Amino acid sequence: MTSTAATNALASTTSYQPTSSLAKTSTGSSGTTGTTSADDQQDRFLKLLVAQLNNQDPMSPMDNAQMTTQIAQINTVSGIEKLNTTVTDLAGQMAAMQGIQASALIGRDVMASGNNIAIDAATKKGSGTFSLDSAASDVSVKVTTAGGVTVGTMNLGAMAAGQQSFNFDSGNYSSSDGLKFTVTAANGTASVGSTALVKGTVASIGSDATGALQLKFKDGNTAAYTSVKSIL
Repeated sequence: MTSTAATNALASTTSYQPTSSLAKTSTGSSGTTGTTSADDQQDRFLKLLVAQLNNQDPMSPMDNAQMTTQIAQINTVSGIEKLNTTVTDLAGQMAAMQGIQASALIGRDVMASGNNIAIDAATKKGSGTFSLDSAASDVSVKVTTAGGVTVGTMNLGAMAAGQQSFNFDSGNYSSSDGLKFTVTAANGTASVGSTALVKGTVASIGSDATGALQLKFKDGNTAAYTSVKSIL
């Protein structure tokens, strides 16, 4: 009777559900939770499986199909972790290659997405570039400070599709925060899409707060490496 009770107790504490228990993280007595690697999960699963096989009821053995399914599931968990590690390594290699490619742009003129106005330090003249998706009968540009305060608005009239540019007299603007612009275009009552562009000579390569590769121009403007439209 004692042996039977011990066997039943062991069977109850090692219920045949390794996938659900292994999917969870281990929790200590202090309440802190730590991660469990795929190798640790597989080792725990095999120990649990051996204990269950040694203590199963001879009159009601475990189902072979169920055991095979759960072995496949624990192998899947291990495979996913290894795949994640491989993908992380590949992402790191791609980022390194992208940095090498971007360094070739230093000293080159590029056109990239961006709405900063380039200001000539000597003449105090600003300029901007944008691209229209299609011809527009009415195009206007609003110039603002970095904080969103409107500095001026220009009506450029009708323009053809493609790349366009404008000039802006920034002589009355003394702040060093820089100026930005917004394009509004329409053809009759239909709005026309536009893309603000920034042109500059690449001075250096760096990264932004998120770690994404970034180009810094000689005039102080910046643009994401992925936003480069053309190399001039």
